[in-house]
Amino acid sequence: MRMTMDTAISTTIDPVLPLLAWLSPAYPVGAFAYSHGLESALDAGLVTDASALERWIGDLVRHGSVRQDAVLAAAAFRATGGEDTEPLAELNDLALALAPSRERRLETASTGRAFVEVTRAAWPQAIAPGLPAEGDVAYPIAFGSAAGRLRLPLVSSLAAFVLGVVSNLVSAALRLGAVGQTDAQRIVAAQVGPAEGLGAWASQTTLDDLGGCALRSDIASLHHETLYSRLFRS
Repeated sequence: MRMTMDTAISTTIDPVLPLLAWLSPAYPVGAFAYSHGLESALDAGLVTDASALERWIGDLVRHGSVRQDAVLAAAAFRATGGEDTEPLAELNDLALALAPSRERRLETASTGRAFVEVTRAAWPQAIAPGLPAEGDVAYPIAFGSAAGRLRLPLVSSLAAFVLGVVSNLVSAALRLGAVGQTDAQRIVAAQVGPAEGLGAWASQTTLDDLGGCALRSDIASLHHETLYSRLFRS
């Protein structure tokens, strides 16, 4: 008996597939335009080679903005479970307020709004009613709520989100000439374990766990606002 294409495809979507789509460089959120302050860190000599870049990104995952965004994404995931939409709006306000610089706020708000708009068009069932119809949406809130709406595995969603951020930072460093292709992929591979660990930890957190101490990265994002010549918007 010959199996047709339609009968070969399962009616249940593998939860990894939406994550691959949403975190692909082809998903038009505009993340390629932002370096998260990395450009000014390279300009100041704080990141000079692949080893320094790996430490810089690792600190963001363990102690900085990536850790904090994972907590926010987990909270947004859980806020989609009920009919009360107010918590999601409040989470979005909190996430935007926590941005330590004007450019960091622009980064999370621009990518978050773009994520909402393209997801509304392509994956309408993943848009939570509590998200603002207009205005700024923080990226981890947009992503976390979409994963929650589709009931994707929380830990896997958070780990994939973290690794997506890492990949974007490595891509920025690659375009800035800080590392080559092979070293770039070594850095991404080195963060797979930490990304999985952060996803597992963040899935058990509350908003009381928010906070970070990657201060050089935050200061670099402030300095980027006055950088004379630059490729990125943050």
